[in-house]
Amino acid sequence: TALSQIARMVEAAQASKAPAQRLADRVSSIFVPIVIVLAVATGLVWLAVSGEVETALRNSVAVLIIACPCALGLATPTAIMVGSGRGAELGILFKTAEVFERTRTVDTIAFDKTGTITTGRMTVDSVETMVDEDRLFTLVASLESASGHPVARALTLAAEERGLSLSSPSDVEELPGGGIRGTVDGTGVVVGNIGLIRSIGMKITPDVTGRVDELESRGRTVFLAAWNGEIRGVVGVVDAPRPAVAGAIRELAAMDIDLVMVTGDNPVTANAVAEDVGIGRVLDQVRPAEKAAAVEMLQQRGETVAFVGDGVNDAPALTQADLGMAVGSGTDIAIEAGDVVLLSGDPRLVVTAVRLARRTHRTISQNLFWAFFYNAAAIPLAALGQLDPSVAAL
Repeated sequence: TALSQIARMVEAAQASKAPAQRLADRVSSIFVPIVIVLAVATGLVWLAVSGEVETALRNSVAVLIIACPCALGLATPTAIMVGSGRGAELGILFKTAEVFERTRTVDTIAFDKTGTITTGRMTVDSVETMVDEDRLFTLVASLESASGHPVARALTLAAEERGLSLSSPSDVEELPGGGIRGTVDGTGVVVGNIGLIRSIGMKITPDVTGRVDELESRGRTVFLAAWNGEIRGVVGVVDAPRPAVAGAIRELAAMDIDLVMVTGDNPVTANAVAEDVGIGRVLDQVRPAEKAAAVEMLQQRGETVAFVGDGVNDAPALTQADLGMAVGSGTDIAIEAGDVVLLSGDPRLVVTAVRLARRTHRTISQNLFWAFFYNAAAIPLAALGQLDPSVAAL
């Protein structure tokens, strides 16, 4: 069940060791024998100096008590336990303790656009047709019914809302990053972006080009529908940004994190969406298979990259990134590939996850500092007989 998987992830995170904990364990493995030798030496010296067994034993025990490595041993797991538990309450699953440390170094967050920055639910926004509109939607939606793409779902939904009867297409060929072609009721239909239409040698008039440019400047994804060698319609679909995304972007920018949007859209549409939500950098026309390469390119520039995505084609990028943040409303494979799972699509969870991870890591660092500091300060006092065992225990 989903609940058992969540419980397993939280338990795994709490049971794993952060790099800081491994350091503390190594220090403890050296620290404990040294303290035992020091405690024995303290007892022997005091016995020789004072000749009192009780005094020698008291000071020797004080050294052992004050140097008890519990503080070192608990510094990390206690913070991890609280951090991961609090994350689960907020809908954030950290898969390992190491994630808390890696999040601290992230200086760039790359967002997949569709389904992460936007809702992932595309709707038909505008239609300009040179033929009967019902005829256009019947042919286009019938062809798109063979695809699972969000644009295809928007077109088929629009046709269903009109009460149109759809046919089963044949010879369907999906062209990733371009569109789809096939045969509907004996008519060869192509639905795709302007680049695809140009590539098959179809003539595009200045009026059509102007309409496409106008829609794209408003952040619409535009597709042309064509059959019998001519363009028959221009369809604009919109995938609205999530309501809270602009606020989340502002908060991340205030944390000195660079923000990047990764999308397959053309530059005009991509920049319109990015400007709407406040993202300054855009990697556009990135095909699904190229997302991991886009993340690698950022890493080669010296950036420590977190990638936020939700789809099957995001899994390689989530794995390539220094920190993969999978939106839990997405696919199982994306969730499996991510280091952090956000159980809802609310973009504010990205902000919360970064803050919580950084706060947890800061707590670990503070715990380790005070554990080392009071040991370094108090062991000499105990050895010199200036620290009563009851005070050392406190």
